[in-house]
Amino acid sequence: MGHERGVGDLSAELEAKLLERLVGEWDAINAGFFREVLRRPVFRLSDTRTQLGQWNPSVRGLELSRPLVLEHPWAVVVEVLKHEVAHQFVDEVMRADEPPHGPTFQRVCEQLGIAGHARAELPPPPVVADDPENRVVQRIRKLMALAESPNQHEAEAAAIAARKLMLRFNIEVEKDSPDDSATRYGFRHLGRPSGRILEHDRRLALILTTYFFVDGLWVPVYRPREGKRGSVLEICGLGPNLAMAEHVHTFLSATALRLWDAYRKTTEQTSNRDRQAFLAGVMVGFEAKLATQSEQFQEQGLVWVPGAERAAFFKRRYPRTQTVRRGGATRNDAYAQGQEAGSNIVLSKPVESSGTSSRPKALRPG
Repeated sequence: MGHERGVGDLSAELEAKLLERLVGEWDAINAGFFREVLRRPVFRLSDTRTQLGQWNPSVRGLELSRPLVLEHPWAVVVEVLKHEVAHQFVDEVMRADEPPHGPTFQRVCEQLGIAGHARAELPPPPVVADDPENRVVQRIRKLMALAESPNQHEAEAAAIAARKLMLRFNIEVEKDSPDDSATRYGFRHLGRPSGRILEHDRRLALILTTYFFVDGLWVPVYRPREGKRGSVLEICGLGPNLAMAEHVHTFLSATALRLWDAYRKTTEQTSNRDRQAFLAGVMVGFEAKLATQSEQFQEQGLVWVPGAERAAFFKRRYPRTQTVRRGGATRNDAYAQGQEAGSNIVLSKPVESSGTSSRPKALRPG
């Protein structure tokens, strides 16, 4: 490939594994989105930073930027790969005689939920400066700030008010969905890729999908510098719901660890088994609290039924899904103590934008 390895680049073995994984992702995209009508192309990694990826019909080559693959989340790599496979489909199957990003390509991407322009970041839902959705997020920020109050009653009231605001917002969205409502949905990946999905991870995902108006799925990812696979939680939904769910995920993950740290200092239970049991208990305790609040909302006539648009967006992204059942953590005293601690958590702190985190080096769209 004419590539001279530099500091931080992959060994020949890791690069071979990476190409093998990209072929596997291509196979999954071909099966899930294009009914296996495509033939495998020739894969290549390039050193360019000026283009994320490229489909070259003259040599049936599919090229991805090595900096893209090594410096960005695997989810971004897969999105760029989908974009290039869509180019391959339009060229080899539809045989459209038009510019690369012409109307046929854009129509295929829209139908399949594929980004019409390759990006070096996960695409957020469209944002309008004075959109009612943004005003909802601002109001929730204020309520969540009040939930930090040392006054327990005031803090609980603010946290419940924030949930009720989100509930009312989503009820109104379903009542008055515009014709283009499906285009307002987006997705985010939460947490770091992990080789194991533990019970507290699964229960936290269940909390988000049950009480915070998002769909969720554990998606496979690849860690090219380690040559290992893993999983990460993807959520889909409207912008305000994604922001809220991301905050809840961050807040509960950090709070559960803080509670465990306090618990282990007062006991001799410091094994990893106790840690997993305690963290699972925290999520169970907090979920029970949310369930009680939701019952009260229903008694007040606040009932939300998810609409078809969100389900359609999720189905386009993942035409085929699989449910897997796994065992849980040990039910011991650490689990019971975690459950009690979780039942006393008050969801607080403002919903912050994820844009403040450090970003990889910029790459230009391909």
